[in-house]
Amino acid sequence: MLRLGMITWDDFAKVDIRVGRIIEAADFPAARKPAYRLRIDFGNALGVKTSSAQITKYYDKAELVGMLVLAVVNFPPRQIANFFSDVLTLGVMLGDGDIVLVHPEREVPLGSRIG
Repeated sequence: MLRLGMITWDDFAKVDIRVGRIIEAADFPAARKPAYRLRIDFGNALGVKTSSAQITKYYDKAELVGMLVLAVVNFPPRQIANFFSDVLTLGVMLGDGDIVLVHPEREVPLGSRIG
């Protein structure tokens, strides 16, 4: 059985997870593993942020545009090859290392916080 480290509610409250809409998806040939460069709109509160996402197996760039996604928005930017990822787009990691995005089931305001 996998044992996970326990965190407190205060620890979880520090993670700022928000709803954003993908407004652009582009190939990312400089990435080590197949990935897209995403531009995600989080509304007036946060604006547009960038993210690198290894989601090429299950998603086509065209179908990603307009999709609502969840992302951690309070990590420091991370450089991936020649690109800076501002947010961590959340997904379910499958056994083969591929990722399926986590997203709201209906329209919600951009920038809404998950709790």
